[in-house]
Amino acid sequence: MTVDHPDTKNDGYVRTTRGVRVTVRSFYLEDQSQPEDGRFVWAYRVRIENQGSEPVQLLRRTWEITDGRGRTQHVNGPGVVGETPLLGPGQHFEYTSGTPLQTPSGFMTGTYHMVVAGSGEAFDVAIPAFSLDSPHQAGRVH
Repeated sequence: MTVDHPDTKNDGYVRTTRGVRVTVRSFYLEDQSQPEDGRFVWAYRVRIENQGSEPVQLLRRTWEITDGRGRTQHVNGPGVVGETPLLGPGQHFEYTSGTPLQTPSGFMTGTYHMVVAGSGEAFDVAIPAFSLDSPHQAGRVH
């Protein structure tokens, strides 16, 4: 069984699926947000680690971004930040991206669609659900 949990070492959220560990940390961007206009912006930093024994490649991603009113946006696309990283055993890939919301809080979760490099076998890696919290919202949403 896989469970999303905060990583107490870096306050991120972690999930491991089939030897691929995904760690996410989110950051509220006060300087890019305009709370008076209903615009709240976050960055999130993702680390993808291949802890398995075979090379794997990330081909596509699917995100579900839910705001504080329960509205969910689905985002699908190739790779991440314009790349389709190939990770050998023990290798990792990190990137930073962001998302705006119309509410002062929300959460995100998703899936990386990957293949085993040698065989072409497709599999999905769960991205842990993580909070998008701002100082304009009391408490955590997720």
